[in-house]
Amino acid sequence: MIIAVIPARGGSKRIPGKNTKMFCGKPIIQYAIDAAANAGVFDRIIVSTDSEEIAQVAQRCGAEVPFMRPPELSDDHTTTVPVIRHAVECLTTPEDPVEFACCVYATAPFVSSEDVQRGLELLRKNRTADYAFPITTFPFPIFRSLRFEQGRVEMFYPEHQSTRSQDLPEAWHDAGQFYWGTRCAWTTGKGIFSSVSLGIPVSRHRVQDIDTAEDWLRAELMYEALMRLPRA
Repeated sequence: MIIAVIPARGGSKRIPGKNTKMFCGKPIIQYAIDAAANAGVFDRIIVSTDSEEIAQVAQRCGAEVPFMRPPELSDDHTTTVPVIRHAVECLTTPEDPVEFACCVYATAPFVSSEDVQRGLELLRKNRTADYAFPITTFPFPIFRSLRFEQGRVEMFYPEHQSTRSQDLPEAWHDAGQFYWGTRCAWTTGKGIFSSVSLGIPVSRHRVQDIDTAEDWLRAELMYEALMRLPRA
């Protein structure tokens, strides 16, 4: 069995109601559910939540909510891997064990079904890998980054004070959209960011982390601009 798990706990503090807030005309969680459904690779698409309100919205958007997430996995300090491990263990049966599980974030409106498909293909071709997830480049060399404290600036890497930007190595970061993993990787608690994880390069214009109201506004503007681009 291959499953999509969308973590969506209640109680967001910085953006109240974040996981079901309307984003460009529909609940933001619907983008994750639609991308998973359109990928056509999942036997089940489930939402892991501790909120009855989120559960109802998720079901209206086409996802299953076969269980409610326990309180010990619903606080501010719970990380992704334990949440997906719990879902995998809840859904696995001797007759139909979970082979691959994909964590799709509820607030990732730029996630594409094609990238989801690519992630599964990568894991199937690279049997020594634990995870596969989208990555993108930093828009500015991280080795020229600055620390800003009490009005003063200081380089994190002063040894590169005179290094030309074009001579510095390109750096990538997690796109924060989804993570494919094997059953073993999730259930044994392996870290996602390791040398046995696979990257799926995506364009920067399809990546926006949404943690604050400013992030939300920027994401909506980016999404609206993206929708105006001519289709190939």
